[in-house]
Amino acid sequence: MKIGLECIPCFVRQAYEAMSLVTDDQKIMERILRQVLFRLANVSFDNTPPFIGRNIHRIIKLLSGNNDPYLEIKKDSNTLAMKMMLSLKELIKSSTDPFETAVRLAIAGNIIDYGQGNYVGEEKIKKTISQCLDQPVSKENFNELKEEIEKASNILYLGDNAGEVFFDKLLIEELNGYPITFVVRGAPTINDALRDDARMAGLDKLVAVVDNGSDVPGTILEECSEEFKRLFFEADLVIAKGQGNYETLSDEQKKIFFLLKAKCPVIAEDIGCQEGDMVIAKKG
Repeated sequence: MKIGLECIPCFVRQAYEAMSLVTDDQKIMERILRQVLFRLANVSFDNTPPFIGRNIHRIIKLLSGNNDPYLEIKKDSNTLAMKMMLSLKELIKSSTDPFETAVRLAIAGNIIDYGQGNYVGEEKIKKTISQCLDQPVSKENFNELKEEIEKASNILYLGDNAGEVFFDKLLIEELNGYPITFVVRGAPTINDALRDDARMAGLDKLVAVVDNGSDVPGTILEECSEEFKRLFFEADLVIAKGQGNYETLSDEQKKIFFLLKAKCPVIAEDIGCQEGDMVIAKKG
């Protein structure tokens, strides 16, 4: 999925928010913003949004001297998500369709996305959980995903954000016994999950956890490690969480189920849904 004109002001907002996390030095902020604007002025609209986002966040990290601007936010998101898990596990356990409920909750967790701006606190997460549990979605969407999971002998689950990984764990626990490898980013980018976040969620005790060797807030295969590319192409089924993975993989000729909240109008239009919808989209 290529960037649209609407993406440009969003990149500027994202850059301002990120640099405000790491410095209040006006000169450093001006220098960062000038570099970001220069990069955006020369952007190719054939690129994907995560490719441009990665370049912007590299500028911020380099000029601020802070390699992980969202570190404290990620820790807070993990702590908040952890506190919610007991009640959500009970919700799945008491559900008439535990698989569907676990999928809906995994998608609800995708609201913990600081690339979209705004603080994501407990109230917003709980509101999103209610929306995802109530949103009408064709039963066929869940059935098709379940059938593909049951047929697969090698499943690659691409995670997205810190905090969200706890919601992914709810689904992976429901899929206990299936051959799943969970993937995180290879280096800090926005609030995307790293190995430490997956470990904090306890995912490493359930499935193999690997990183993709990249600092793109998505999955650009050419920029990923050889190990990850091998896992990707050998997988029978890929489950990809979040907008960044959709933006970078939706044109791949591979069987992929995208699970996400459509949090921006450009992505909603590309998918063919309403902004704010929970999405189960199959490609390939």
